[in-house]
Amino acid sequence: MGPKLINIKDISTKGLRIKDDLGFTLLEAVVAISILCVGLLALASMQVACIRGNAFASGVTEGTTLAADRLEKLIALPYTHSDLSAGDHTASSPPSGHSIAWNVTDDSPLNDTKIINLTVTWTDHGAQKSVSMRRIVPRII
Repeated sequence: MGPKLINIKDISTKGLRIKDDLGFTLLEAVVAISILCVGLLALASMQVACIRGNAFASGVTEGTTLAADRLEKLIALPYTHSDLSAGDHTASSPPSGHSIAWNVTDDSPLNDTKIINLTVTWTDHGAQKSVSMRRIVPRII
């Protein structure tokens, strides 16, 4: 007679008690769902913070663009133009929700130069925000 064949099932289960797991218990499912909910709530609060940050960045970008545009228009004016006279000035028709103001100082820091300090102001969620720019304009002879 030849060697006796052994059933592989007998080897793997010999001396061991195998428990038949048919699925998750209710407690395991509740714990897993709770962990998932905590993660989703953290993700939702992060999304709200990102939306606020993007809205703030959009406002600053718009204010900076308006300030740079107005400053370029002022620099293109003749040196003796009324908008470049010493003192405070405001834009007559700024974009909705914004105000544009600038101050001109003559002969500063040198003779035949002007300093333009320009500020764009707007309101963001009840708080007033602003962007300022400064430029020295020389008299070109």
